[in-house]
Amino acid sequence: MSPTNNAELPAPQTWEVEPELAAVPSTRRLIKGIAQHWSVPLSHAALRDVELCASEVLTNAVEHTGARFRVTVRWTGEHLRVEVADNSLRAPDPGSAEDMITGGRGLVLVDGLAHSWGWYPEGAGKVVWFECAADQLVTGDRRLAVLVHATQAQTACLPQSA
Repeated sequence: MSPTNNAELPAPQTWEVEPELAAVPSTRRLIKGIAQHWSVPLSHAALRDVELCASEVLTNAVEHTGARFRVTVRWTGEHLRVEVADNSLRAPDPGSAEDMITGGRGLVLVDGLAHSWGWYPEGAGKVVWFECAADQLVTGDRRLAVLVHATQAQTACLPQSA
């Protein structure tokens, strides 16, 4: 049977989140907890990357919409996919100065740590998603390069003092 046969996959989990920054830590822990409950084959380090990517996407939904949003977590048999649906049609931009200042790292980390990510319009808003592959973990020099790039991007966006 195919690893992506829906008959053997856990049902996606979906819930609404209040537009408060205080909701971000508990939501990212819930995402990690769901993955652990499903016994997805992601290492502890990969689950930390899932939490980090989730923090960025969740924080963007809170800060850019100020409205309730929907989170969906699904296991495809190959990837853990996290989707955040909000009421803004504004496209996410990993190079946006505003994202880097408010989130600290913006979507630069999501771009570097996730297997893939993207967005699509849905109704009067959009869905931003990322996937982490069971066999892909950003480690060593590549991980360091992602973190340095995110820090440099953040620093470049900060106002310079005279």
